[in-house]
Amino acid sequence: MTTRPQDTRAPGTRRCATVERYTRPVRWFHAAVYLGVFLLLVTGWWLLLGHEGRPSLAAKLFRLPDTTLHKDAGWALTGLVAAGLVLGIRAVRTFAVESLRFRPGDARWLLTWPAAAWTGRFARHDGHFDPGQRIANVLLVLGLLLLIGSGAGMATLHGGPTFAVLVRVHTWATYACTLLIAGHVLVASGVLPGYRGVWRSMHLGGRLDARVAGRLWPGWLERTRGGRRDRP
Repeated sequence: MTTRPQDTRAPGTRRCATVERYTRPVRWFHAAVYLGVFLLLVTGWWLLLGHEGRPSLAAKLFRLPDTTLHKDAGWALTGLVAAGLVLGIRAVRTFAVESLRFRPGDARWLLTWPAAAWTGRFARHDGHFDPGQRIANVLLVLGLLLLIGSGAGMATLHGGPTFAVLVRVHTWATYACTLLIAGHVLVASGVLPGYRGVWRSMHLGGRLDARVAGRLWPGWLERTRGGRRDRP
């Protein structure tokens, strides 16, 4: 005679399946880029608002002038992106392909997104990224490339008409990237009811509740489970 193992969990609770949305190298790369961009935004806006000569909190922490810290952070981010392109070529290719791949049902998803962000009732899609993420990915990459390119040009030039153009490009790219990053943080933090729990995909081990993944990326979750990347 065999007996079933006793369930020692508290009444009314049950164990939920989790799934790995992003691998550890991707999560670490994301964290490094996030910190670099955050430092650039802090020092960049400090200088943009006319506080040059008055050290920001970041400048005091690193014991460097804000202009120097901003340039150093920019070169560090450039090197990080270059290393990511070389060492993570397969991940970069997947990111590019999935971000540029649009499907007929994406328009419906976008039309229902504002309400779904609150209700959690997202239209179905089959991509690795949802349609909103794909648009944000493209715009963010273009914005960061403009920031890095114009910043590198400004660091190597000293005045002149080309420098003036680069300053304008850098400034307007800063405005655009600030809005995009603020939106990304708002969604990825899980503050909006429809995205509650999503923040775990990039933090604390990257194990995401499968119910959250199924709500946001149903097609991806089905393929992932077929590949046995989930666990109870």
